[in-house]
Amino acid sequence: MISFSLKIFTKSSMVAVLSLLSIAVVNLAVAADIPRAAPEEVGMSSDRLEQINTVMQRHIDAGDVQGAITVVARHGKLVHFETHGLMDVDNNRAMDPEAIFIMMSSTKPVLGVAAMMMVEEGLIRPEDPVSMYIPEFSDMQVAVLKESVNENISPYNVDRQNIPEHRLVPAHRDITIHDLLTHTSGLASGGLGSAIQGFSQRDPDATLESEMPRYASYALDFQPGSRWAYSPGVGLDVVARIVEVVSGQTFEEFLQERIFDPLDMSNTYFNVPSEYQNRRVIIADRDMSRFLDRPPTSYFSASGGLSSTAEDYLKFEQMLVNGGELFGNRLLSPRSVRMMGSNQIGDLYRGFSRNQEGMGFGYTVGVTVDPITSNARRSGGAFGWGGAFGTRSWTDPEEELTAVLFLQQPHSRTQYDFENAVQQAIVE
Repeated sequence: MISFSLKIFTKSSMVAVLSLLSIAVVNLAVAADIPRAAPEEVGMSSDRLEQINTVMQRHIDAGDVQGAITVVARHGKLVHFETHGLMDVDNNRAMDPEAIFIMMSSTKPVLGVAAMMMVEEGLIRPEDPVSMYIPEFSDMQVAVLKESVNENISPYNVDRQNIPEHRLVPAHRDITIHDLLTHTSGLASGGLGSAIQGFSQRDPDATLESEMPRYASYALDFQPGSRWAYSPGVGLDVVARIVEVVSGQTFEEFLQERIFDPLDMSNTYFNVPSEYQNRRVIIADRDMSRFLDRPPTSYFSASGGLSSTAEDYLKFEQMLVNGGELFGNRLLSPRSVRMMGSNQIGDLYRGFSRNQEGMGFGYTVGVTVDPITSNARRSGGAFGWGGAFGTRSWTDPEEELTAVLFLQQPHSRTQYDFENAVQQAIVE
C-alpha cells in the first residue's frame, strides 16, 4: 500500500503522485494471484496433502516421469503448489514453477469456454448446423462398409493400411455445433471416413479459415449424434473457426482479449516468445523439435495448440469452479458453466476403451456422473480434461475444488495417484 502525507501539491508533484498511483495499479493487476491458505482453513489435511509429494517422487524414482508440477485449490484458496523432479535432464535443471508445458488437448476446454461465451451472447446456438457459418459443411456423407447394402455399418477403428471396401451414404442430418463440442459429429474421429481421407501435412501458412474446405470434404465416420468418438485434431478447430466468424477476430485474438487477459493468464501462448523458450520442459530421449523448433504458426488450433504454465491453468480452472468469475471479471454465468460441465450425451460416452462406466461428456470436458462405477477419484459432477503429453486438470463444484497436474509424459498411474492423493486429503 502506498500512503502520502497531507501537503500542498504543485502541478509537477501531483503528476508524480498520479504516476506512482498508476504504477501501483499496474502492479496490482500484474500480481493477480489465487490467495494462499493453510489446508486446514479449507477443510483439507496438510499431512494428507503431503502424500502428493510422496507419490510423485515414487514415480520419478521409478522412471515413470522425469518431473511434474502439482496444484490444488479449495474454496478459492491455494493450498498446494509443488514442483517435482527435472524439467531438463541433460542440463540437470530442476522443475521451475514457471515452466512452460505443451498443453495438447488440455487446450480444448479453453475452446469450450469461448464457445459458451458466444452462446451467452446469442451469436451461436449449440443446435445450429455448422453449415450456417461455414457453408462447405452442408450435404456431408458418411463412410460405411460396402456389404451388406441393406445395413449402413461404420466400423470404429480402421487400419489405414488395410481399408475395407466401402461406400458413401448421405448424412441423416447436418452436423451441429453441439455434435462437435461433444465429439459426436463423426468428423475426423478415427473411423472409416478418416481412413479414406488419409493424412496430409498442413501447409505452413495455413489458417483456420483456409483449412475449412478440406475438413468439409471429409467423409464422416458415423451418422451425426449416433456415437461418441474423439476427434483429436479437427472437430474443435471447426468450432474455433465459427468463433472467428461470429466474433470478427482471429481465435488467438479472441482468447487473448476475452479469456487470457481477464484471468491474468500471462504465460499462455500459441506461439511461445523466443525469450521464454528456455522455460520449456524438455523430455529426455524424445524428439520434441516439431513443437520447440517450428516457426510461428498462424493456425490457432483449439484442439491442441496452446502452451501454458500450471499457475495460468489454475486460474482458468478456478474461474470455472467460481461459476465463471475470477479477479472481479465474469467470463460466463454460473448456468453456462453448469451447461458446459454437464453430461450432454446421455449414455453415449464410454471412453476411449468403449467400456467406461459412470462417466458422461459435456462441452469439451469429461463429466463424472457416478464416482463409484466410474472409479474416478472425483465427486459426482466434477468435470475436466487432459492432454496427450500428460497434463490433466479438473473442477469439482461439489467440493469447490480444482486440481492441476502438469506432466510432459503420459503416465496413467501417476495421474491416478495424484487424483487419489487429492481426494483423500479432503477431511471436511
